[in-house]
Amino acid sequence: MTHERHPHLGLKNRPVSESQRRRFASDLSPANSISFFPGDMGELQVERHVAYILTVEKRKDDFESVVMEHLRLNGAYWGLTTLDILGKLDAVDKDEVISWVMQCQHESGGFGGNIGHDPHMLYTLSAIQVLALFGKLHVLDIDKVSSYIAGLQNEDGSFSGDMWGEVDTRFSYIAICSLALLRQLDKIDVGKAVKYIVSCKNVDGGFGCTPGAESHAGQIFCCVGALAITGSLHHVDKDLLGWWLCERQVKSGGLNGRPEKLPDVCYSWWVLSSLIMIDRVHWIDKEKLAKFILDCQDKEKGGISDRPDDAVDVFHTYFGVAGLSLLEYPGLKPIDPAYALPVSVVNKVILGK
Repeated sequence: MTHERHPHLGLKNRPVSESQRRRFASDLSPANSISFFPGDMGELQVERHVAYILTVEKRKDDFESVVMEHLRLNGAYWGLTTLDILGKLDAVDKDEVISWVMQCQHESGGFGGNIGHDPHMLYTLSAIQVLALFGKLHVLDIDKVSSYIAGLQNEDGSFSGDMWGEVDTRFSYIAICSLALLRQLDKIDVGKAVKYIVSCKNVDGGFGCTPGAESHAGQIFCCVGALAITGSLHHVDKDLLGWWLCERQVKSGGLNGRPEKLPDVCYSWWVLSSLIMIDRVHWIDKEKLAKFILDCQDKEKGGISDRPDDAVDVFHTYFGVAGLSLLEYPGLKPIDPAYALPVSVVNKVILGK
């Protein structure tokens, strides 16, 4: 038995059985991974993507900047995590970023999407993740932040996103992921949280935003990720869910979020990470998916779009690069499928390595 955390699985730090270890090894064997990346597939435009991300952050008056004003902290997480996966995080001024992040904190302990904005779970997780990237979680009043998050748990185990009370399994994931990174999971009723997530499971094996809601790949990631972090993946029907997820791959190689929808690069993360967490990633054509992501690049100005030839944005740039990391594209740092942070960051925060 071992307490070492497998770098490709978003599992809580707990003993791993020999049968699990053999299954993990099988799923990550050369036959089930992209280690060759044929030349005609295209090449990741690393330097152009770095330049694009740095340029987006400096712009203040164009359309993209204005419409992202209320969620700039999310944008910072997407951009900075992309830079870290690419090995280019030192291209930004760390102290300037941390100072700005802390100015987004509300007196309640939660974080808003920008300075002076109302606090919400969505931005609180992004703040924690950004600080984790830089190894600066200690600048937080951890008790205050974790109390804010724990205070949003409802009697049935669900979580509200903020004081206004909207309930969604996204917020269950955010609460569990945030508190795990802060080592404060004992501040909530984990059993109730898991029970609520399981109540959102559907007959197709997927999960919705609330009980009875339609299965969606984004919600599936949130539910599976939360269950992985809490050591509760036994509640998932892995074969049934794996089939639903692998059916999301269309002829172009891209993945969609629901049946009959167009493919979108962001599902390269939502679907792929879920498949990895339930050990069914070998059920899709990973080479075709990688080519789809690479085809969505702006090869001149940098950035990645939702589909080939569409306008790029930092959201899809992050999920495209993160997807390629999950596919083990050469030169990229491995990313943890549950915590959505580089494995090296998660190991340092969770295991102190």
